[in-house]
Amino acid sequence: MTNKIYDRIEEWTKDQIVKSSAVGGGCISNAEKLMMKSGRSFFLKSGSNVKLYPCEANGLRELQKASAIRVPEVILANENFILLENIVSGIPGPDFFNTFGKQFARLHHINNQRFGYYEDNFIGSSPQINISSNQDSENWIKFFMNNRLLFQFYLAEKKGYATDKLRKGFHLLENKIEVILGGSEERPSLLHGDLWSGNYLCDESGNPVLIDPAVYYGHREADLAMTRLFGGFPPEFYSAYNEEYPLNEGAPFRQNLYMLYHVMNHLNLFGIGYYPQAEKLLWDYL
Repeated sequence: MTNKIYDRIEEWTKDQIVKSSAVGGGCISNAEKLMMKSGRSFFLKSGSNVKLYPCEANGLRELQKASAIRVPEVILANENFILLENIVSGIPGPDFFNTFGKQFARLHHINNQRFGYYEDNFIGSSPQINISSNQDSENWIKFFMNNRLLFQFYLAEKKGYATDKLRKGFHLLENKIEVILGGSEERPSLLHGDLWSGNYLCDESGNPVLIDPAVYYGHREADLAMTRLFGGFPPEFYSAYNEEYPLNEGAPFRQNLYMLYHVMNHLNLFGIGYYPQAEKLLWDYL
């Protein structure tokens, strides 16, 4: 397959690949840096067993349209691979996370009429359901419960990870989520969808770059909750964000419910080791 991909890239770019170097860090795709005869360089991802690359390309283009924060330019994408601008890494300066927080807040100022997105896509390699009924797409609480939490719960049941306690917890949550999230309503914001420390870069000029999105329009508190899942970003990121776009009262209380979506996804992707965290996040609200 790789030779066919190289042939397609050379045909599209009218250029010759002279060197390929493996890039580590991913668990879904094979990643390579391609050097071309002309001196240009590209970043290639391939090898996923789910057809996520067209969705990734569309998500990057959606983020790029916001002109709030840098994303790699999409060169070419199909079901087998995605070819991107190669971002030359730089060293974050003392203002990096201050800039990052402000730019991320500006991204969230981009709004849509409905929650979700025009296509379903992926969170990691799990399906992410963005297309829903008119009722759900106009109501964040219904959208988040049905398209995010319950989808992951039913997937956990299918995989054999759902205990009686988890089932009972989700049943109770369905009756309580209106109270937990009520009063925090906002217009749908453009979300990266999967922002953690592995999904941003620092470019050659010291500026933040977003990669590997799971784009949709949702509540911005959900995006910020994901940034805290693996220890969080430095405090200046959050203070800069809040200065640019203050969060509604009660956001820290709601944070762990939004985090539950990602922990459930990790349970479904990586196994039972994430079960205790999922159970605790759920039952702390019940």
